[in-house]
Amino acid sequence: QVQLVESGGGSVQSGGSLKLSCEFSGGDFKHYTMGFYRRAPGKQRESVAMITTFNNANYGDGLEGRFTISRDAAKNAVNLQMNNLKPEDTAVYYCKLSPWGVNAPEYWGQGTQVTVSS
Repeated sequence: QVQLVESGGGSVQSGGSLKLSCEFSGGDFKHYTMGFYRRAPGKQRESVAMITTFNNANYGDGLEGRFTISRDAAKNAVNLQMNNLKPEDTAVYYCKLSPWGVNAPEYWGQGTQVTVSS
């Protein structure tokens, strides 16, 4: 059974930094895309940053430069370094694992709260 465990998050003042991590277990995938989505109150879920097993990264609109995603292949984990945080970054951040393959299931973490105060 695949499990995703998120860590990090919390509360920070505007301009501060936080680091999120997500590690999966219970699965052995040759290739996958993994990263974070977020859902702010009253808004739709949006992609924050995703990275592939080839270390190709994609970021949500306007986030590259402040957010950096990296992959730790040995730990089956990804890390999201978030700098210069803004109040509009306040949201629940969810880890997502998408193994490559036809009809491959997707896996989600439980979510972790990030709160940025002005």
